[in-house]
Amino acid sequence: MYQNEFSGNLEKYKNPIEYDVLHENYNVDLYFIENLLSNNNDTIIELACGTGRLAIPLAKQGFNVYAVDIHEGMLQLAIEKAKKQNVHVHFSVQDCTQLQLPITSNFVYMTGNAFQHFLSNESQNALFQSVKKHLQQGGEFVFDTRNALLSELSIVDEYEESSVNSKGEKLTIQHREEYDPITQILTCRSINKLEHATFEDSIRLRYTYPMEMKRLLEQYGFELLHIYGSWKKSDFTKNSPSMIVHARLIK
Repeated sequence: MYQNEFSGNLEKYKNPIEYDVLHENYNVDLYFIENLLSNNNDTIIELACGTGRLAIPLAKQGFNVYAVDIHEGMLQLAIEKAKKQNVHVHFSVQDCTQLQLPITSNFVYMTGNAFQHFLSNESQNALFQSVKKHLQQGGEFVFDTRNALLSELSIVDEYEESSVNSKGEKLTIQHREEYDPITQILTCRSINKLEHATFEDSIRLRYTYPMEMKRLLEQYGFELLHIYGSWKKSDFTKNSPSMIVHARLIK
């Protein structure tokens, strides 16, 4: 249904190994989620699980994890990682707006700002319908999205950064980011330069405002328990870089 919206916006994930190396040491969201979970034999659901950065350690702790992602390459790397670590996770390639899992759960989570991939009102609606279908009454839904900082979005931002890839090669990336206030979508284009190669990629990200988010949650029967400004539970303010949403299904 929304395949074109998602399939045309996955260039940033075409190299799962490089993506995994870039994010493998990020764990502040994992700690947040661990602190919300109590019985480590519970069945939990991860949406947009990527290379299994959270699903695998949670499964190691005894949770029965169902993890989905729309990108086959990312999911295949996650499966390989879990197998090497002798960990069982129920991985499957799925569109989060059309989930078809054989279980329901008390806890669904989605990190990595994946919520920004739902570019249209229709796909956001379908996501919440899909989550609601798999969440038990009183169950919790946790996800994050970047906060819309108008001081940053109001200008075309061009900047350069350098890093080292998994092969030890120096990588220079030139970014150009431009926000459309009508669609609330930021288009990010990048030129990636290695010593002997150059390639381009892009990604589009939807921004959702706090009151817009609150109404969306209420529309689908969720009670907003808290919005934090970071995974470290800092207060949410107009200058917070993130919006960490913690909601409960009440009807």
